[in-house]
Amino acid sequence: MSRWRPVLAVVVGFGAGAIPFSNLMARLKVGVDLRSVGTGTVSGTALAQVAGTGPLFIAGLFEVAKGAVGPALAGRDHPLIAAVAGAAGVVGHNWSPLLGGAGGRGISPAIGALLVQAPAGSLVLLAGLAGGRLAGETALGSLAADVALVPISGRAHGRAGGRAAAAVLVPVMVKRLLGNAAPARRAPVTYLTRFLFDRDTWGKANRRVAPQEPAS
Repeated sequence: MSRWRPVLAVVVGFGAGAIPFSNLMARLKVGVDLRSVGTGTVSGTALAQVAGTGPLFIAGLFEVAKGAVGPALAGRDHPLIAAVAGAAGVVGHNWSPLLGGAGGRGISPAIGALLVQAPAGSLVLLAGLAGGRLAGETALGSLAADVALVPISGRAHGRAGGRAAAAVLVPVMVKRLLGNAAPARRAPVTYLTRFLFDRDTWGKANRRVAPQEPAS
């Protein structure tokens, strides 16, 4: 492997992950910045709220594909570098410099990264999203998938698969707890609520749509 290839895989992986396709689609279709919708998460759920399932499907394909860029550059014969590059893509998505450090929760790029390294992990994350949507609580479905991700990936793909799953899971869980802003009340119950429901309240997330100008 070229001495620069690991660096390239990580840097390009981060850059691809930072492209906010869901927010771009929301801007294009309805003129809405997803940071102004509900909890402010730049996610497929927020995009579906403002633009419907068609734009969600198109943007979702790009969100998944961008997560595969870094691991694909690293190559399957270099699993450790691929795992780091996959994590870099999730970090770029979650804290995108194009959104002033805001972003999504990392599930879609994590699915893309694991498609290259540990496809069973991608299926686990997809099942969590689908089950959560059917139950009306996507956050809980995703949490269940997060808990099962590393064990299943490791069992299906060995140590490399478990390591790849752990690498993308760390930024997913960190963003789940930190969100896009500090909570109004910094108390253990608030972070427990974020851990369980990916928001600061026990009720349904605010579905208000209020278009705003893009951040400078």
